[in-house]
Amino acid sequence: MKEFDFSCPIGKEPDRARIFEAAARAMGMPVGRVADCIVLRRSVDARGEILYRYRIAAYVSGEPVQEYALDEYKDVSGAEPVIIAGAGPAGMFAALKLLTRGFRPVILERGKDVHKRKPDIARLSREGVLDEDSNYCFGEGGAGTFSDGKLYTRSSKRGDIREVLHQLVRFGADRDILIDAHPHIGSDRLPSIVENIRNCIVGHGGEYHFNARVTDITVKGDGSFAVTAADGSVWNSRKVILATGHSARDVYSMFQRKGWTIEAKGFALGVRVEHPQSVINRIQYHGKYQPYMPAAEYSFVTQIEGRGVFSFCMCPGGILVPSATEPDGVVLNGMSNSSRSSKWANAGVVVSVEPGDFPEYAKAGALSLLDFQRDVERKMFSFTSSMKAPAQRMMDFCRGIVSSGIPETSYRPGAVSAPLNELLPKEIALRLKYAFPEIGNRKMKGYYTNEALLLGVESRTSSPVRIPRDPETLECIDVPGLYPCGEGAGYAGGIVSSALDGINVASKI
Repeated sequence: MKEFDFSCPIGKEPDRARIFEAAARAMGMPVGRVADCIVLRRSVDARGEILYRYRIAAYVSGEPVQEYALDEYKDVSGAEPVIIAGAGPAGMFAALKLLTRGFRPVILERGKDVHKRKPDIARLSREGVLDEDSNYCFGEGGAGTFSDGKLYTRSSKRGDIREVLHQLVRFGADRDILIDAHPHIGSDRLPSIVENIRNCIVGHGGEYHFNARVTDITVKGDGSFAVTAADGSVWNSRKVILATGHSARDVYSMFQRKGWTIEAKGFALGVRVEHPQSVINRIQYHGKYQPYMPAAEYSFVTQIEGRGVFSFCMCPGGILVPSATEPDGVVLNGMSNSSRSSKWANAGVVVSVEPGDFPEYAKAGALSLLDFQRDVERKMFSFTSSMKAPAQRMMDFCRGIVSSGIPETSYRPGAVSAPLNELLPKEIALRLKYAFPEIGNRKMKGYYTNEALLLGVESRTSSPVRIPRDPETLECIDVPGLYPCGEGAGYAGGIVSSALDGINVASKI
């Protein structure tokens, strides 16, 4: 087998004959000896002519093709149960791994199944009415189900990313995610994939329980656990995986109440930035954009006053959605459907926040940054008295001017012109004020514009709390048999890294 690079203009997809000819040249042999070619990676190169760049594996006749093989699931109907609190990526992929190892996953999800979530999400977007257990963050599939399904990660050291991607393809994702440099599924496709995963787990003997918000975990005399839900139901198991997500603030309060160790953890906070997609296309394709090209995306990172300022969760051709989990806060996130065809592009642009940055919250101890996060969300709500978002044009924000009018936005609850530069903590606002012109002048000409709208607040980038665990066993340092997992435990940041953490924890069990 030999790997080689291959390029072609976007809109002129290569046929197999051309790829085989290129493979033969790369291998120095007649084309007839090339048995097969498999695309390993595809990316867009817009530095000159707009190209797709491929990485291809070529095989000669008689050479075995290396295919990725997934483990088979076992019937676990009568097997030992493992309770999993949370049906997001960490919980689902932990459950799938347990099926391959002969354990019976029992999933307790505080929210509703993926279909029953949809009316609650629609009501939140249209009427501003929040169900605190069924929303963009809580419910089957977790936050990722209705927040885009981006699968790009740098977490290659956490485990085998291919396992996550091949599992998603097994359950209905397009095979393109196996090769794209920035794979993406889309919020229109994810619900059916999440449902297929559930059907597989249940079909092999696992269990799902919805509307089962965990309110207590009790360690019994023999070291096993009794897990209690809000309605009084109790489940028993020797092992518990805690995969409740970065917004399950009540779980941290439960830990604090029990005296189990938690600690403040750095996260990032800022705004959602929404441009017309045409502006981003013009910038990234250097004025050469054509309708058949994929909607352009971007990422950047810079340092301002000793803290990182960076783009987060960029959604080309996407929309903004309300992601609050408490009725007196405003939180925004972004999503795209599989076609990425909306007329807007949005991204979080956020500033790193570290424990100790806001000493006025120190009295809250491990929950100091969580309290800081909550207060910023409440300040946004207090300004609008609703789920509408305080908003300001980008250049007006940097100049300290309240925008006299704001452009149309994809955010369905609506936006209100506001002094966002004053509503944000001054340490955050100051760094953003310097970052936007720098990015527009040095990295993305045209990014710094009053066509861009800033909306507050983007605050759920990751958990501001970590639940420490043993680095070898992955168990909670205070409670053997309890496995903190994924974003909520502070060990992941996104769908793929959360799924990998779920796989790792299940493998330890």
